[in-house]
Amino acid sequence: MQALPNLLWLRSFEAASRLRSFTAAGNELGLTQAAISTHISALESQLGHQLLERTTRKIELTASGRAYLPAVRKALQELAVSTEGLFGNRTAGSVTIRAPISECVLLIAPALPAFRDMYPDIEIRLLSAIWADTVLETGIDIEIRLGDGNWPGVRAEPLGTEFIVPVCHPNLVKSLKKPSDLSDFDRIHTLGFDDHWSRYCDAIGLKTRPETSKITVDTSLAAVELAAAQSGVALLLERVAMNLVAAGRLAVPFEEKIPSVQTHYLLHRDTDQSQSPAARTVETWLRGLFAGSDQR
Repeated sequence: MQALPNLLWLRSFEAASRLRSFTAAGNELGLTQAAISTHISALESQLGHQLLERTTRKIELTASGRAYLPAVRKALQELAVSTEGLFGNRTAGSVTIRAPISECVLLIAPALPAFRDMYPDIEIRLLSAIWADTVLETGIDIEIRLGDGNWPGVRAEPLGTEFIVPVCHPNLVKSLKKPSDLSDFDRIHTLGFDDHWSRYCDAIGLKTRPETSKITVDTSLAAVELAAAQSGVALLLERVAMNLVAAGRLAVPFEEKIPSVQTHYLLHRDTDQSQSPAARTVETWLRGLFAGSDQR
């Protein structure tokens, strides 16, 4: 199998063929006319076929060039689409945020329209994660995690105190007049919050063992959907629950709440370079959002 040509040679060939000019191709790619000519000559030498006919006024594709151009163009387009889809448009006004999936869907995404109204020139890419990684990935401008704040290689900035509250469908509130009534309902357990039900039961004086939980899920997002379907009672972080209560999807049956041993953190690499102005703007907005400021 013949070795693949240099990518820059292929880009020069595609641009020169499309623009019918080495000079115009050079201007588009930020290269000189001589560099474009050299790239195409090297490509032709490797392939053993002439791709372009050069004249004093213009260039034309040869039969080999016309046959080869569609494949080159398709390959470059697919590479561009894949790069954009995976890594986004890394312009000065582009900011990539990664946060836990439930916070992405239930807290950040609903607030983004108002942010876009305030900052229409900032492009946001919102990526979700189910489990906290041990390292902060490159390509992420801003990362929010829920945990104890101890992750290697990063500085964790707390985003406020979290509390845990019970939630259920509004139709079930009338059957939950006092905390002991929880014994009559299935408890929805979320992996990663293993002590929530036992701590909550202790706080309200409910002695029923937490092993009576009948449904276990791996995200708060799934717990929300089960509670909204009247499948039981879930425990959520209060700031997430309040959005759902305001929307009428869920209700908080009791005033009793307990502090969470986990909180949200804004992560910074130990080796972070200066952030872009757009990233600093988004960070400031996120601090306000997680602090409960009226920025939604």
